Amino acid sequence: MSEKNNLSKEQILNALETVKDPLAGFSYLVQGLIRDIEIGEGKVTLNLVSIVPSHPYMDQIKAEVSEKVSALEGVNRVDVKVLVEVPKDSRLKGTGNSKIKTLIAVASGKGGVGKSTVSVNLAVILAQMGAKVGLMDADVYGPNIPLMMGVSELPAQKGESGITPAEAHQVKMISIGFMVKPDQPIVWRGPMLHSAIQQFVRDVDWGDLDYLVVDLPPGTGDAQLSLAQTISITGGVIVTLPQQVSLEDARRGLEMFRQLDIPIIGVVENMSFLELPDGQIMDIFGSGGGEKMAAAAGVRFLGPIPMDPAVREGGDSGKPIAITQPDSKVTTALREITVVAALEAGLIALKSQQETLSIRIS
Repeated sequence: MSEKNNLSKEQILNALETVKDPLAGFSYLVQGLIRDIEIGEGKVTLNLVSIVPSHPYMDQIKAEVSEKVSALEGVNRVDVKVLVEVPKDSRLKGTGNSKIKTLIAVASGKGGVGKSTVSVNLAVILAQMGAKVGLMDADVYGPNIPLMMGVSELPAQKGESGITPAEAHQVKMISIGFMVKPDQPIVWRGPMLHSAIQQFVRDVDWGDLDYLVVDLPPGTGDAQLSLAQTISITGGVIVTLPQQVSLEDARRGLEMFRQLDIPIIGVVENMSFLELPDGQIMDIFGSGGGEKMAAAAGVRFLGPIPMDPAVREGGDSGKPIAITQPDSKVTTALREITVVAALEAGLIALKSQQETLSIRIS
């Protein structure tokens, strides 16, 4: 028997143990994302699974896999096929006829930190990456998503299985803002709020979604509890400013997720700094608070977002900065935050699948 035929699958697996995601740091082998290895006559074929669409480093990861396998004795050809599979969170419930794979809730302990801006651009960037995305405005007391997405009303027709969501920038969306006059205050008690959130989840014809991004109201109250009782949440993102006042409230939001048994995807520090025309950096709200908070809480710091007047302009005009200025420093930061958040959400979903499988086996 030739040396070529002595090559084993175990050798290939051992060679690929060190292949890790450059953004999220996980092992592709350990997560079961290197699959269907076949060996024959010096040729090795395998599938490499990306858990997010349009991973910015997937070509690099693919090249590393090919290089490590090619270095094995007896290998003269390697074919690596990349598959894109957004994992389905097996814990998701209460979605009616919808097929939602991942639900990401965006929260903050206080208002005015840019939570809705992060939610909108997160959804838009996921759609730009090629994902099927929905955006739910659960901030019923301050429903700004319609304005920020440039849509004023819902479609007239009703969907096959419920309310037809509005759509802009390739993102489906629902908001109480579509159902009230612009200046009308929403004075609701808990039961009414709970009913509205249930309807948004169960009665909207979302269709197939890779991601449903939920913009929660600031604070820790009825809306957060209602959402957690209505549908399982894949993970939560906490948005804060660097300043101490914001951080204290953000910690409450983080602990709220923990009390509701919601995995924490990570912390985003918004308005981290302002870059002046001469290149000087001004820390208007302080520096590094979000990263320190994340480290103290033992969760991932997703990244800082600089200040830029274009963010406000985009929100007011219904054209998010991710669309109007795709190459800006703000959009670059938002894009990396989005990819890492999606990777973290994917890992949570994979874990839920493994736990469900182990329960079935036992």
